[in-house]
Amino acid sequence: MDLTLTAILLGIVEGLTEFVPVSSTGHLILASELFGYSSAQWAMFNIVIQLGAILAVVVLYWKTFWDAGIGVLKLQPAALRFARNLAVGLLPSVVLGLLLKDYIDILLASPAVVAWALVIGGIAILVIEKLVTPGPDEPVSEMPLKTAIGVGFAQCLAMVPGVSRSGATIMGALGMGVGRKTAAEFSFFLAVPTMLGASILEVSEKSEGMGAVGPVGWWEIGVGFVVSFLVALAVIRAFVAYVSRHGFAPFAWYRIVIGLFAIALFSF
Repeated sequence: MDLTLTAILLGIVEGLTEFVPVSSTGHLILASELFGYSSAQWAMFNIVIQLGAILAVVVLYWKTFWDAGIGVLKLQPAALRFARNLAVGLLPSVVLGLLLKDYIDILLASPAVVAWALVIGGIAILVIEKLVTPGPDEPVSEMPLKTAIGVGFAQCLAMVPGVSRSGATIMGALGMGVGRKTAAEFSFFLAVPTMLGASILEVSEKSEGMGAVGPVGWWEIGVGFVVSFLVALAVIRAFVAYVSRHGFAPFAWYRIVIGLFAIALFSF
């Protein structure tokens, strides 16, 4: 397949899946199997296009981040609570991510892990949707400290490829009584420092070998970045509007169908 076309397709996959509870990493791993390209050659590409999705959150919610930053400098209570919730939500994944990085890298090489995680995660979403009544939608700054910590630990489940970072954080928040819209937005906000830190760490580790990544160059990386950014812009707005009214069950069924398909495909 043409490299530019592959970059466009992978950028679309990243933008579509990063902020909905279906696992972007899992989809990229499965795509590498279906498209027949070397995941090692596209490793740097997959890291950088995530930054395009992050940029979409920053652009869409720039006023929230700007007001929080100015408010922290002015020691405004609401802004300080917003920053506190992001910090404590980030901390568990930072600690566990550094401790378990070698094991995570092993899991990232397994399409079978992704397939089963998609199915199990989909079932978990259906159960949570059935049993939990979402709370009222309030600003992230009003989220209790213990809830933010709990969401942070839920995010650690996404270290298993196929679980979905957004799925783990949103379902974790819903399970602790957070409203659907607030849960989704906190997941978006938490994605910025989480994914930015993880991307910087991965790039620093792989940068020495960039000359040996094969045919994938900066053109493909740039194309994937832009496509991921544009698609994520559209997806984030549509996702928040949809789940606020309808919930997450359609995403759960999608996960189950794709996961079962992948299990069948890679079993032969």
